[in-house]
Amino acid sequence: MEISINADPKSLGEKAGKAAGELIRNAITTKGRANIILATGTSQFETINQLLAEKGIAWEKVTMFHLDEYIGLPVTHQASFRKYLKERFLDKVGKLKQYYLIDGEVDPTEEIKRLGGLIQDHPIDVAMVGIGENGHLAFNDPPADFDTEVPYLIVDLDQACRAQQFNEGWFPNLDAVPSQAISMSIRQIMKSKSIICSVPDERKAKAVKDCVKNPVSNLFPASILQEHGDCTLYLDEASASLLD
Repeated sequence: MEISINADPKSLGEKAGKAAGELIRNAITTKGRANIILATGTSQFETINQLLAEKGIAWEKVTMFHLDEYIGLPVTHQASFRKYLKERFLDKVGKLKQYYLIDGEVDPTEEIKRLGGLIQDHPIDVAMVGIGENGHLAFNDPPADFDTEVPYLIVDLDQACRAQQFNEGWFPNLDAVPSQAISMSIRQIMKSKSIICSVPDERKAKAVKDCVKNPVSNLFPASILQEHGDCTLYLDEASASLLD
């Protein structure tokens, strides 16, 4: 895992978005197509903006998956990750080859089967992810399941995860934050050829330190990124403040 420390969230996003754009262009040049994963949340604002600004990407050759979605939350809710991706990416990027969003309003057991079958047919070239305040990767809260081979799973959200979603302003109160979600699994994320991990903000500093400095452990889910062969962790000075 490589680490890139930047002055602020904007410069972090510019670097991460440019790196992701280059990887996508290379995949299209090499294979004629690219399969990508996009994360959501406030940590991804600048990275996605830069990715959209990248020149020379044949988006019509790109297939997109996303990481996670709350169970039972309407797509009209401001916290819906489908809504987030539609408004911040899909409505701006133009025509993709295909995109597959997680529907949290249908039977979750059937939905994880549907998505699992789809992503197994689309080896991922570039995954754009973040790290939660509790160290989670996607919605794999600690202790995360490092062993399951299923591409997507139903997860229970812990108190720290739910508090983060409330504190970021997505919900009116803590009780309104759903207690379950559909999440891409750790092993599925790790199958990505390249991983771009964008983590701005001082509130993520402890999680960054835990996941970078500690041995790999499911108590620090994002620590698994230490074992990936092509992962770059993009930090700003605030999120890197507890590192040496």
